Amino acid sequence: MFAQIKEAFFTDSLTIEWKKPTSNPLKFVLKNDKGEICSAFETTQPANQKYFSWRGLNDLPYGRYFLELSNVEGDQLLKVVKRV
Repeated sequence: MFAQIKEAFFTDSLTIEWKKPTSNPLKFVLKNDKGEICSAFETTQPANQKYFSWRGLNDLPYGRYFLELSNVEGDQLLKVVKRV
């Protein structure tokens, strides 16, 4: 596991915490419980930054989602829930 989320619940943004710094590209894909891609984002981690806040998720409907994180170290799947 190379990253974790601060909280399993979100309303309009997700905060992702890195386990260790990397200069490799990072890809985030948020899928609903049907497996449909709802949002995707690619970025690189700025030096010495431990957290990343993925904003702009307020238009998504409430419910369960799967957050797929991937980089050269591998893939990771996390469950998250959008709530009020």
